[in-house]
Amino acid sequence: MERLTTLTRGGLAAVGAAGLLSACVATPEETPTASTAGMPGELEPVRAAAFTQDQAVFWVTSNGCTEKEDLLPIVSLQGGKAVITLRRIDEDTCRKPQDEGVELKWSFDELGLPAGSPVVVNNPYQLPSGG
Repeated sequence: MERLTTLTRGGLAAVGAAGLLSACVATPEETPTASTAGMPGELEPVRAAAFTQDQAVFWVTSNGCTEKEDLLPIVSLQGGKAVITLRRIDEDTCRKPQDEGVELKWSFDELGLPAGSPVVVNNPYQLPSGG
């Protein structure tokens, strides 16, 4: 049975940086896909994500005003792994696009995850725009 936990406000995603990670990260072909039906906000494409020292670090696109409170990480358990789905709940209407995107962090404690939990991301990856 799947357990779904919605966190107050925040956001996330995942990329494997093998030597630096304290939690397991699955490759896309190993990643369980959680249903996003009925979740609040919009599914947020992520530029990159990493899990290290029991923190989830995500890089997302920003028009200049994106903050942690604009995103909501939804954590579900599937196949023995925590699956994080990052949802945008507040639109960034600024007009100063950040070329590198913005970095947002959540501790495993904020996400309701035990230290060292295996984690995967349920968001599509978006490549930075070339320039």
